[in-house]
Amino acid sequence: MVNKKLSLSFLFIIALTAFWSPVSAEKTKEDLIDLSLESLMELSVYGASKYEQKVVEAPSSVSIVSSEEIRKYGYRTLADVLKSVRGFYVSYDRNYHYVGIRGFSRPGDYNTRVLLLIDGHRINDNIFNQAPVGTDFPLDPDLIERIEIIRGPGSSLYGDNAFFGVINVITRNDLSGGELSGAFSSHETYDGRLSFGRKFGESIYMMVSGSIMDSRGDSRLYFKEFDNPEENDGIAENGDYDRSYSFFTKLRYHDLTLEGIYNSRTKGVPTGVFEMAFNDPRNRTLDEHASLDLRYDHAFENRVAVMARIYYDYYKFRGDYVYSALDKEIAISDALGGELVVSKQLFERHKVLAGFEIHQNIKLYQSYNESSFGNIFTDNRNSNQWAFYIQDEVHLLDNLIINGGLRYDRYSTFGGTVNPRLALLYKPLENSNLKLLYGEAFRAPSAYESFYAVGDVGGQKANPKLKPEKIRTYELIYEQYIGKQFKASVSGFMSRIDNLITQTIDPADNLIVFVNSDTVTAKGLEFEMEGKWSDGLQGSLSYTFSRTKDQETGKTLSNSPEHLAKLNIIIPLINNKVFLGLEEQYTSKRKTLAGSDTKGFGVTNVTVLGRNIVKGLEIAGSVYNLFDARYSDPGIEDRRPNVIPQDGRNFRVKLTYVF
Repeated sequence: MVNKKLSLSFLFIIALTAFWSPVSAEKTKEDLIDLSLESLMELSVYGASKYEQKVVEAPSSVSIVSSEEIRKYGYRTLADVLKSVRGFYVSYDRNYHYVGIRGFSRPGDYNTRVLLLIDGHRINDNIFNQAPVGTDFPLDPDLIERIEIIRGPGSSLYGDNAFFGVINVITRNDLSGGELSGAFSSHETYDGRLSFGRKFGESIYMMVSGSIMDSRGDSRLYFKEFDNPEENDGIAENGDYDRSYSFFTKLRYHDLTLEGIYNSRTKGVPTGVFEMAFNDPRNRTLDEHASLDLRYDHAFENRVAVMARIYYDYYKFRGDYVYSALDKEIAISDALGGELVVSKQLFERHKVLAGFEIHQNIKLYQSYNESSFGNIFTDNRNSNQWAFYIQDEVHLLDNLIINGGLRYDRYSTFGGTVNPRLALLYKPLENSNLKLLYGEAFRAPSAYESFYAVGDVGGQKANPKLKPEKIRTYELIYEQYIGKQFKASVSGFMSRIDNLITQTIDPADNLIVFVNSDTVTAKGLEFEMEGKWSDGLQGSLSYTFSRTKDQETGKTLSNSPEHLAKLNIIIPLINNKVFLGLEEQYTSKRKTLAGSDTKGFGVTNVTVLGRNIVKGLEIAGSVYNLFDARYSDPGIEDRRPNVIPQDGRNFRVKLTYVF
């Protein structure tokens, strides 16, 4: 209760600082002119339509997080970034991070309803369809130029997984010379990065970067479900470790860009989930991601633009699980694909885009080896899919745009699906925007959900008859630019999901199985106020109300908070060299699969960033969960544990040297 009161008090103080700060009150007229209203309205986004367009003209609700914000708020992972964004929340089961959007995050869903891209390249793997957003994300946050967060169904352009939204991570092109960074954090966590970039003449650019991280994790975690003498009184010791390393390279020659990514992460699993032996540090998972992407971009003089890419993806998962002895689970995928996109500007008011995409899963391999009986499950298959899509944007009037899109996907596993999108964008006043949006999307069942079968203690059975799930979303957005510093937005949304793929337990055999459940609806409202000044002071305040409901039972879904509130502020302290980043994030109570509720909580994060105090040196110090709030996230299934304790107060000190 004390922590909650402190957090609410801190929230109020920060709000006053952000919007009635003496710093902003002392600004001169010239300062205010430096940041014109046009500059805010001219921000561009690529991922909403697969070409650059103004945010105000994008047929979606869009948020953009810049590299400056990543540094000034001390974000360590993509999960940290998403926690700060309107309508998003993140759960953590001490192994993976799970993204929730507008009150929706299902247990056992490995972020399959969010499409994650790096420079337009799909990162979701081909076994679980998982979008990695924690320490398994394959790109160091320091290599990010900006992150485009595009809410709503995106299957009309992207196909599978673009269910609730698309996250497009844009990598840096400005690295010239070398960068060396290192950090020390709580729980004996160390990480480092070495990067080098250089431009050769006018046509060649090269960047290479390597990163490494090692963390002991929380050495003593308490789970009340295991509180007995045989299981160390519920205390898991030295099982929360996290180790990873990654490599990224980019080579650009004229209109050709080659990008390569590799990431490997080993994570201890201290929770005793799926009936594994509790308090045994041998329980762990290994994730490896690798991709190679060759892209061609060219704009011709006749207003035709072409983007063509070919790519290769590799993913490997290994799980070591202690039961009577050590069992091993393996998943491996290899995939090849290609995409061609052509856009044409017709006259001044009409733009047409068409694309074709093909994807071949060369290998989808899953196996389970039990220590006592050897291999008890193997599934090795392949699959393919292709798609065609078209989008049309017409400026009917100077203040009226209609944007429509349609995509057809054909899968070798279940057949075809058609997904449309329609948007009407209207400017009733010079500084206001109204967006009326409708979209449909689908999510194909993953190889894991359909074919994985290990019928033992804590096991799972296959369901090859799973059908794709479908969503229909309606959204109304109103945006108003106020004066030269403020933007306010309010939106209402309503979604209906049919054939929802849900993890459940079959009472007949007590095994986990994925099934198509009944219809689910989600409704809600969002509000956000943003402010930005030319001296570096900026902030945002957002609130999301959402309600999800199973139409058959009338019950609220698990892990679905009704209320989310966010406050983000950056305050310049000394001569544009020292900055203070403050965050407050509130999440209301959530139901667990066992029927209980987790408590609502507020978390406060503080970062101080010093830049060029010594030439070329940047120093950042962060305290996360400043008031040491004690809270838990719902577990991923209704065996032990029902809730997962989260980190208390922790810190990080980071140094970056540019040479």
